[in-house]
Amino acid sequence: MDYSSSNSETLDQQLNELLANLSSHPHQKLIQRALEALLRIAASDTERLNWKILTGSLEDLEQGSKRFYPYRHTRKIAIFGSARTLPEQGEYKMAVDFARCMTQSGFMVITGAGGGIMQAGNEGAGRDNSFGLNIKLPFEQGANYAIDGDDKLIDFKYFFTRKLFFLKESDAIALFPGGFGTQDEAFETLTLCQTGKYGPVPLVLVDQPGGDYWHSWNEYVCKQLQGKGLISPEDPSLYTITDRLDVACQTIKDFYRVYHSSRYVGKLFVMRLKLELPEVAVEQLNQEFSDILSQGEIKQTSALPEEQQDLDTIDLPRLIFYFNQKSLGRLYQLIYKINCLGASCDATEHPELK
Repeated sequence: MDYSSSNSETLDQQLNELLANLSSHPHQKLIQRALEALLRIAASDTERLNWKILTGSLEDLEQGSKRFYPYRHTRKIAIFGSARTLPEQGEYKMAVDFARCMTQSGFMVITGAGGGIMQAGNEGAGRDNSFGLNIKLPFEQGANYAIDGDDKLIDFKYFFTRKLFFLKESDAIALFPGGFGTQDEAFETLTLCQTGKYGPVPLVLVDQPGGDYWHSWNEYVCKQLQGKGLISPEDPSLYTITDRLDVACQTIKDFYRVYHSSRYVGKLFVMRLKLELPEVAVEQLNQEFSDILSQGEIKQTSALPEEQQDLDTIDLPRLIFYFNQKSLGRLYQLIYKINCLGASCDATEHPELK
């Protein structure tokens, strides 16, 4: 049967009727783009497997979005690490204490719902402050006792949709020692941070006191990647290595001392702040970070006309500038500097709130 003519016209008619009913929806244009993409696929000659992947992906996105939505105003931390770490090991105890420390500060925790470091994260955070992103596998993949049966335990069909929600919903990343999976998560997160596809967010690499896992890893990064010019000299600024619980927790809280969030409006990089900076501070930022600008200078302003729908952040002051979109390590250094400039200000009362 040919779906390119009459059937396609029928689908177009149904789409128009649906859009008419959505005319007052605030996201009508995005809904229209999504539906039009589905219609184009339906009108093309594609195989059943593609539809199965598309359907499974949409169902993953649907349930993930639904489960996280009620908690959208609370910052969350993704904890990665080995599933093989035993409860009696130092790394496990460190992960428990870290998760407990962060949830006591008002953050929530996201893990992969499995054993080892994942279980430690859910255990330390407690059920009320935990999410578990499980993956459906051909063999049984049970969730750890600390999150099993909770409404915030989400079963994903695909690894890529699971990874999407790990990063989409996380305002910080904590990595504990682990194997190939942990290394994959570390390098994928760094790749997305380095290319501006994720963040800026704090990334802490945590080991037990006296542990050398991440220091050995960093030696490889500095010698083989940085030393041979394969990454920028500032790229190690994307992460913090520590074997101290207080440093790990404070690094994340300090990241949101003054900095709130950021986005692009056209080619302008818009950085939302929790408080207005003195003009002398803005001048200092222009002097120290002119190298990351493609043109113009850093300016302080209120919400732009294009941001009027961002009701949760409309009252926050902004720094706007034309970022060169390649000096991400330096961008992190700029955020650290902004937070230091506001160190004497009362801006850290609730860093966990978006």
